[in-house]
Amino acid sequence: MDRPNYITPAGYAALKAEYDALFGTERPKIVDVVSWAAGNGDRSENGDYLYGRKRLREIDRRLGWLSKRMKAAKVVDPTQQEDRARIFFGATVRIADEDDNHRTVTLVGDDEADASQGLVGWNAPIARALRGAAVGDLRRVMLPGGEREYEVIEVSYP
Repeated sequence: MDRPNYITPAGYAALKAEYDALFGTERPKIVDVVSWAAGNGDRSENGDYLYGRKRLREIDRRLGWLSKRMKAAKVVDPTQQEDRARIFFGATVRIADEDDNHRTVTLVGDDEADASQGLVGWNAPIARALRGAAVGDLRRVMLPGGEREYEVIEVSYP
């Protein structure tokens, strides 16, 4: 990974909590089940053994991904933002489109993005278009449904 993984302190804590839960709790339980199942003899038709091995592979794959993301993480605290008049990482922004539909989004790390909660990943098209904008600025965004223009109504930080 050549660029940093910007993330809020809460987002980093969530990644770390998931890593700790998988590595410290779930994985040891599955290892115990697989060990017990392996001791029962024929493994070819042993559901606990086969499912356990499959689940271990899934957990190890997820642990590897989480580890890479945490190593590349650059924790940015939005409360420390000096220029609060412009849109940067962690900003909560109220925007309006051409049809005067208002929408509020918060620019967060890509790993914490959740559109249903209004959390937009830092590298999403709308986030890239809004970066550096101030109240009153117009920004064009190319979306799958076509090009849209948004006006920045309000910028705030936690």
